[in-house]
Amino acid sequence: MQTLLVVAELVIAVALIFFVLLQRSEGGALGMGGGSSSMGGLFTARGAADTLTRTTSILAFLFFGICIVLNILALKGRDQTSILDSAPVSAPAKPAPAAPALPVGPSVPKPQ
Repeated sequence: MQTLLVVAELVIAVALIFFVLLQRSEGGALGMGGGSSSMGGLFTARGAADTLTRTTSILAFLFFGICIVLNILALKGRDQTSILDSAPVSAPAKPAPAAPALPVGPSVPKPQ
């Protein structure tokens, strides 16, 4: 089941990338999807934009839905324990502080 969902996730991801790249940008210079105003029907400039936007939103919904289902399947069979439920671990007792060591500086020869 998980393998089938992962394959579907990959196919949807590739299709999502393809449909996003087909859409026109704000400036209209980067999109590969074209359409002239003389064409009637579905793939006029506005019709293609609406179709691509709707297809992209459906693919995105499917992508996130499958991600959630895969996460739920991955969490099944796990222990559902919380770190807050475990007993607190006491810190080991610290030994008494020793006398502070004197700092050792560079050894410099004494003048004669």
